[in-house]
Amino acid sequence: MAESEARLSECDVERDPAGAAQKLTAAIELKPDDAEYYCQRAYAHILLQNYNDAITDTKKTLSLDPNNATAFLRQGIGEYHLKDYISALKSLNVGQKLDDTETAFTIWIKRCEEAISTGSHSVVHQSQPSKIKYDWYQTESHVIVTIMIKNVKKDEVNIKFLERELIALVKLSTEEDYSLKLHLLHPIVPEQSSFRILSTKIEIKMKKPEAVRWENLEGHEITPKAKQFTPVSESMLLYPTSSHYTRNWDKLVVEIKEEEKNEKLEGDAALNKLFQQIYSDGTDEVKRAMNKSFMESGGTVLSTNWSDVGKRKVEVNPPDDMEWKKY
Repeated sequence: MAESEARLSECDVERDPAGAAQKLTAAIELKPDDAEYYCQRAYAHILLQNYNDAITDTKKTLSLDPNNATAFLRQGIGEYHLKDYISALKSLNVGQKLDDTETAFTIWIKRCEEAISTGSHSVVHQSQPSKIKYDWYQTESHVIVTIMIKNVKKDEVNIKFLERELIALVKLSTEEDYSLKLHLLHPIVPEQSSFRILSTKIEIKMKKPEAVRWENLEGHEITPKAKQFTPVSESMLLYPTSSHYTRNWDKLVVEIKEEEKNEKLEGDAALNKLFQQIYSDGTDEVKRAMNKSFMESGGTVLSTNWSDVGKRKVEVNPPDDMEWKKY
């Protein structure tokens, strides 16, 4: 690969981050001591939300070029998105000393300080047991979060429901306890939400105030009206690159998503992921059939056959060992 082909512009990375990451990987194989290749690939990884890979690349960049302010910025952004706010603040402060004209350092430092001041830094640590994962799925009336922790006792679990937040604390036998804090995309009804402890997981059931399909579990709800008027402060969210070419960073992160790869899920989480894949790949008729059967049956039937369910109302059909109750 010619060097001119590997030297991608920031626009090239933003336009096709996955393709850019592949090209940069090939360039690194030919020239493994080029700090800029790693720094550019870190940017692509951040756009793809592969934050651990981004941090690995920024650390390699800094081992080759210790005064690379852009690498410190991208490392701090990656650590911020992993909710390791203390490490992110440290990286950003070092980078700001190297380039105090870059306004992005001030913006991200402020975000880290706000997260730390509200106690968010204690929620998720990189040192957290790696085997503990959580997943979520939804029905017409509820959003269900499952935390894959085995054999915990009821007095070791503390779940707090707020209108737009879920906080879960679990005491573990290891040195660090498990904690999870989620800022929910839509409101829930806290007093009608509950959880139960099973032998292989903790199942958290959050009541929807209305039958709205959630596109994501976390995020900030934006109304169509709000999209028409951009607050002046949003200009502060522009992400500067090493060439001082700016992009709306938060918008890019939201718009460019890639499905998690090679993750082994179990139980409800694996089944829900399979249903999501079927829905994503299905035709319009398949999607209509799935939506209609799921909503009319109260989440007990999921059909892909529109010629069948399109002609009738789908009745509730719970498993043989379960009893249907209308909440």
